[in-house]
Amino acid sequence: MNIITDSLLSIVVPLYNEEDNAALLTKKIHESLEGYNYQIIYIDDFSTDHTRKVVKDLKDEKVHLIELKKNYGQSLALAAGIDYAKGEYIITMDGDLQNDPSDIPQMLTYAVSGEYDVVTGIRQKRKDSLVKKIPSKIANFLVRRVTKLDIKDNGCALKVFTKDIAKDLNLYGEMHRFITLLAHLEGAQIKQVPVKHHARHAGVSKYGLERVFKVVADMMLLLFIRKYFQRPIHLFGIFGVLLIILGFLINIYLLAVKLMGEDIGTRPLLIFGMMFILAGIQLFTIGIVMELLIRTYYESQSKRPYRIKKVFVGDKAS
Repeated sequence: MNIITDSLLSIVVPLYNEEDNAALLTKKIHESLEGYNYQIIYIDDFSTDHTRKVVKDLKDEKVHLIELKKNYGQSLALAAGIDYAKGEYIITMDGDLQNDPSDIPQMLTYAVSGEYDVVTGIRQKRKDSLVKKIPSKIANFLVRRVTKLDIKDNGCALKVFTKDIAKDLNLYGEMHRFITLLAHLEGAQIKQVPVKHHARHAGVSKYGLERVFKVVADMMLLLFIRKYFQRPIHLFGIFGVLLIILGFLINIYLLAVKLMGEDIGTRPLLIFGMMFILAGIQLFTIGIVMELLIRTYYESQSKRPYRIKKVFVGDKAS
């Protein structure tokens, strides 16, 4: 049995105004995966052109079309496709023909080896404009510096996931930019491989320089999730206690000044001292509330805050 060709593959492709690309992309996927068992899942993110009609007119039994009720964005479109996918391996890619489906077989060999949970591409000789390259380079640099995860190309949409990792990604907002990092936080072993990159076949790019600011905001959220999701009291509580201590020190100093006969009623420092104490109490309280929410999150769904990869009895996995 050839595990690569016998296992069902799910190719998940979000589409938004890709009427000129959908049919050709389907043809290229069929050519690249001849002999494989696969399904193509197109998620139409409420396109305003004829993308849905083009896909329906293919009348291809391997093609599944999910129509969203409104434009949700790429992350939720990906989430919808991943939730629907039935494959043992889930492959994500863009619908603009910049990713090359012919790279998928090579990436699958790493995924089925059992050593890696995610195989992600590194685009070689990118055919993008500077408007896309500059934000991408800035974003990749920031992610590496902040998270210490050495992913060379977070923006490459061509990735292969094992089913269990993909189903646990919990994509929302615009987290598709950090999908590899999200997988890493789930304990995934990641392999990076060079892949081909082409100029957009048709249509227009949906990205610009504003992407940098979105990346920074999303990265701050991910940084919090990575370090403090299971222990928010360590963030809010520590800052709260520090502010309370600072406030008390200021007030003790002002009390000593008052006892020496000076007037402190009009001094701004008195206001700052009280503000620090109140802010510290609020932060500490937020930390306690978030701790209770995290406990409720895990206990109400019978979730555990850890993941087990395998259990061995003697030298055999069970």
